[in-house]
Amino acid sequence: MIHLFQPLQLRAVTLKNRIAVSPMCEYSAEDGFANDWHLVHLGSRAVGGAGLVLTEAVAVSPEGRISPQDLGIWKEEHLTMLLRITQFIKSQGAVAGIQLGHAGRKASTYRPWEGHKEVPADKGGWTAVAPSAIPFNDVYPLPEALTKEGIKKVIADFATATERAVRAGFEVIEIHAAHGYLLHNFLSPISNERTDEYGGTFENRIRLLLEVTDAVRTVLPAQYPLLVRISATDWAEGGWNEEESVALARILKDRGVDLIDTSTGGLAHHQKIPVGPLYQVPFADKIRKEAGIATGAVGLITTPEEANAIIADGQADLVLMARELLRDPYFPMHAATALGYHDMPWPIQYVRAKRTPR
Repeated sequence: MIHLFQPLQLRAVTLKNRIAVSPMCEYSAEDGFANDWHLVHLGSRAVGGAGLVLTEAVAVSPEGRISPQDLGIWKEEHLTMLLRITQFIKSQGAVAGIQLGHAGRKASTYRPWEGHKEVPADKGGWTAVAPSAIPFNDVYPLPEALTKEGIKKVIADFATATERAVRAGFEVIEIHAAHGYLLHNFLSPISNERTDEYGGTFENRIRLLLEVTDAVRTVLPAQYPLLVRISATDWAEGGWNEEESVALARILKDRGVDLIDTSTGGLAHHQKIPVGPLYQVPFADKIRKEAGIATGAVGLITTPEEANAIIADGQADLVLMARELLRDPYFPMHAATALGYHDMPWPIQYVRAKRTPR
C-alpha cells in the first residue's frame, strides 16, 4: 500500500489522496479580486494531482488583508472569478478549499518584494486591529485594540465569508488562526494583554477563535469539513505552546472541527525556530495522538518518501505542501512514479507523457 495515495474521508468530502496544496499568499489581487494568475496558480496544482487545493488566506474584510494585493471575499462581486476557479479545480478531480483569514496586527503591510513594512495611509494603507495595541515589530503598524463591537464584526465577517465561499463552490473551509494573524494574536499572551473576557486565562484567550468556529460551523453545510490552521508553538518564551495547542484541539474537535492544520511560529519577531526537514511534523503527531483529531503536517516536506512516511507512520492524516509545490506543480504525479503507485490518474491530455512506475 502506498499510503500517500489512499483517499481521505472528511465528512461527506473525499480527497483522492493525502497531498494538499498549502495556502500560499500570491499578493497578486486588486481590491480583493481573483484573476487569471490565481486561476492558473491553483488550477495547475489541481492538474498536477493534489487531492485538496487550498487558496491563500482570503480576507474576510478589507481591513483583514495582509497587503493591498490580498484576495478577498467581503463582497458579492468577488464570487464570479472564485467560482470559475473552483469549477476548474473540481474538473481535475481535486477538492477546492478556501482559507479564511484576518491579518490582525500584520495588516496594511507591503508585499514581501516591496519591503514588507507598513503601508502609509496616503499609499492606500489602513488601521490594523489586534487584541492589544502592540505592534509586531518597529516597522509594522501600531494596531488599535479591538472593541467589543469590533470583535462582533470579526465574528460576523467570518460567518458571511463562509456563506459566500460555499456559493463560490468551495467544499472545504479552513479558519486561519496561525502565523501571527488576528486569531493567533488573541491566543498568545505575547500579543494579548487584554483584561476582559478575551484576555488573560487560556479559556479567555481562545474565546474569539471558538466564537468564530461556532459561527462558521453554524452556516457551513453539515456535509462540508472545517479545518483550523494553528501555530502549535510561538517558539518564544512566554508565548503560545504545544500543550495549549493540544488542549485547544480537543475543544475544537467538540465544536465540529474535522482537522487541525498544524504549523508553528509567525507571532513573535524574536522567535527562535530550529528550521530543518520535517521540523513541524512532531507537533501534528502530538496533537493527533493526544487530542484524538485528524491533523495535517506542513513545513519542509520535500520528497515523496518523506510525505508517504508521515502518513504511513500515523503522524498525520494529510500532508500540506507549499514551497515544493511552487517548485513542482506536478509533484503528486512525480511522487506516484517514484513510489511505484500505478493508479495515479493523469489528465487525458498528458497521458502520452506518463512514465511507468518503477
